[in-house]
Order: sequence, then structure tokens, then C-alpha cells
Amino acid sequence: MTRRSRRALTATLTALVLLAASVLVALTAVQLALGEPPFLPYDSLVGTVHDLTWSSREVAVAGGVVAAIGLLLLLAAVVPGRARTATLDQHTAVSVRGLRNALRSAAVVDGVESAAVKVRRRRVRAVVRTRRAVADGLGDAVRTALEHRVGEFALTRPPQVVVRVKALRSTP
Repeated sequence: MTRRSRRALTATLTALVLLAASVLVALTAVQLALGEPPFLPYDSLVGTVHDLTWSSREVAVAGGVVAAIGLLLLLAAVVPGRARTATLDQHTAVSVRGLRNALRSAAVVDGVESAAVKVRRRRVRAVVRTRRAVADGLGDAVRTALEHRVGEFALTRPPQVVVRVKALRSTP
């Protein structure tokens, strides 16, 4: 049960382009039906298209552009997005955002000022900041706390935990 990211941006852009084209065609059709001059000069467009042949450069360029756009849309549909869930067992999953928030709260142990956590498929990276002048052992304490919290989630593939400690420099 791996939920993938939605292609909301791709779908929205495609829908807006198709909507704009449809509105343009409908507007021109209504103007022609009412006997008014159309927004798009229909006669000049038809004349230009009528003079083109299949072997002309304009047709080849337009076909290449349409084929490239179609290929990009196909790739956007086929290539899987980033997983938004981490699998607990065959029927249960936890959101990556929820897991990240739980791990961030677990990373704030004694001496940690703030923590930033990135959750990936095989690795959890935590960057903790401390005001201590000597941060010996703090990384191990944070790693232990994070590994314990990851163990509580009982993920099917527990990620490797990597901790980096940054000491905030205070000016005297």
C-alpha cells in the first residue's frame, strides 16, 4: 500500500490549456453563428492551413511540438512519484509527513535546541542544533532516540538513521 504523489500540477496545466482552446473555439463558433467578425480570423487561418503540405517545415515543427508534449505527459503519468506513505505491514501504512513529525519530536532530547528531519525510503537524516560548547555524545543520544522511535513504528524496512550535530556559536 504505497500511495504515490498526485500529478496535480501536470493535470491542472493540461486542463487549463484544453479549457483555453475550447473557449477560443466556442467563442469563434458563436461569433460566426451570429454573423459577427470572429475573434480568430477563420478565413485567413483556413487559407494558411490549406496551403500547407505534409512535407512542409511548419507541419513538421508543429507535429514535433505536439509529440514532445504528449511524450512528457505520458512520462508524467507512467513514472511513479515519491511515496507519501511508509509501509507498516501488508495492510497498514503511515504518512511520511506524520513519521517525520514524530521523529522530529523524538530528536529533541536534552541539549538539543532544534531538529530538522528528512525521511527517505532507506535513510532518515536528522540535523540537530545545540547551544552546548561541547556536543560530545549528543549525536549518539539523538540517534538512539530516533532508532527507538523508528522501532516503535515497526516499519517493514526500517531506515538507517544518520544524525548530524551543529553547535550554535554564541558571541561573547
